[in-house]
Amino acid sequence: MQSLILIGSLIGAFPLLSQTPPAKGPAFEVATIKPTSPDERARYMRMQAAHQFLAKAYTLKFLVAAAYNLPPRAISGGPDWIDFERYDILAATPGDARPTLDEQMAMLRNLLADRFKLAFHTEPKELPVFVLTVAKGGIKLRESSAPPDEQPVLINTVYPGEKIFLPARNATMGQFASMLQRAVLDRPVVDKTNLSAKYDFDLEWTPDDSQFGGNLPPVPPQNAVKPDLFAALQQQLGLRLDSSRAAIDAIVIDSVQKPTEN
Repeated sequence: MQSLILIGSLIGAFPLLSQTPPAKGPAFEVATIKPTSPDERARYMRMQAAHQFLAKAYTLKFLVAAAYNLPPRAISGGPDWIDFERYDILAATPGDARPTLDEQMAMLRNLLADRFKLAFHTEPKELPVFVLTVAKGGIKLRESSAPPDEQPVLINTVYPGEKIFLPARNATMGQFASMLQRAVLDRPVVDKTNLSAKYDFDLEWTPDDSQFGGNLPPVPPQNAVKPDLFAALQQQLGLRLDSSRAAIDAIVIDSVQKPTEN
């Protein structure tokens, strides 16, 4: 069965501002933005070379979610097209060194302001959240042996109608929680594991219709050989997700434009 790759990069936590921030900090040297091919099934974001940033099949809402480290449901306002028109972004990064994850997202925020003319404000909003903690019995994780400066990788491989396979490498729990809230789950994920190391781990589960924006085909009962996400976290990683509520600074889009191709 053909697999589908979703979300190929991580970001750190970024503070939200009370209004649209001015363009500042690192920016891409040049960026090409094109509509995604209708036949494209994959969605991912990564550095595919030392100075080449790629975002594939991203809607504007998902770009904003990635750039500001929020789940899509925490972003409101804007025209209808921000939810369904997908774009591919290929951009060159400046400098001699490969940019860090924080620098990549700063460049993406500048691109959103410059090419999409994104303007927004934030409003406090109480939302359902998931809290990530260590399960009773302790973690089942191995600390990563990767060099300290190696970039983390969290790539969900979707086997449609079957399972999700996540081979995570050199990732912190904060980065894992961030990926879950932006790519997999329908609400923010708060990391309260108190784990500071970087880990390598594999996670396999059967998805449900609340995950990945409800865009995956249902899993027939005969194919559901993996546990659901909550059980998989406990059984395979020694972690748990519990429901709670918390106030966050949600983004409200005031104005945005479709980008011109370049």
